[in-house]
Amino acid sequence: MLIFWKERLVLLATPKTGSTSIETALEQMAHVAIRRPPELKHLSAPAYHDHMGPMLEQAAGERFTTVALMREPIDWLGSWWRYRQRDDIRDMPRSTSGLSFEEAVLSHLDDRAGGPMNVGSQGQFLGLRGGNAPVDRVFRYEEIDRFVHFLEDRLGCELILPRLNVSPKGKTDLTPATLARLKTKLARDYDFYNGLI
Repeated sequence: MLIFWKERLVLLATPKTGSTSIETALEQMAHVAIRRPPELKHLSAPAYHDHMGPMLEQAAGERFTTVALMREPIDWLGSWWRYRQRDDIRDMPRSTSGLSFEEAVLSHLDDRAGGPMNVGSQGQFLGLRGGNAPVDRVFRYEEIDRFVHFLEDRLGCELILPRLNVSPKGKTDLTPATLARLKTKLARDYDFYNGLI
C-alpha cells in the first residue's frame, strides 16, 4: 500500500496485480510505503475503510482517494497457482508444486482452509457489495496503461513500471465442468470486472 499525503491518494495493493512493480516505481515519491508484512501491504479495501482511512482523514482533515487494480478473475487465480509453484516454497502447505491448474482450481472451489489455493477473491479484497466497491477508482490490470496515465496525471510525474515478481509460465487449461463451476463462484467478481471502464 502506498500513501501520497499531499495528493490525498492511497494505492491499495490488490495481490497478483503488479503491486511490487508499482511500489518499486513509486516508493520514493510516496509519503508512506507499506511493503511488509503482506497483511499490511495488501490491506483490503474494507480493512482500509475501517482502520487506516479514518485515521488518515482525521489527520488530514479530508478524505483520501483510493485506487486499485483488478485482474481478469481466472487469470488472477492462474497467477497465484504459478506463483506458488516456486522452488523456495516447495515443501510448504501453500505450494502448488506438482498440481495442475485444474487440481489447484478444484482445491480453490472446495475452499479448503490452509490449502494451496486458499487465496480468497479480488471481490473480497475490494469489498464488493451489491455490485459496488468502496474503492474510488478500480482499473483493469490488463489495461494497466490507463492506470499509469491516471497516476502520472495525479502525481505529476512519468511512471515506468519495472517487471518484478513475475510468476513463472504455466498452462491454465480447465475442463468445461470445472470452468463452469469456477465462473459461477466468481460471478460477482466477473460482474464487477466486466463493468469497469
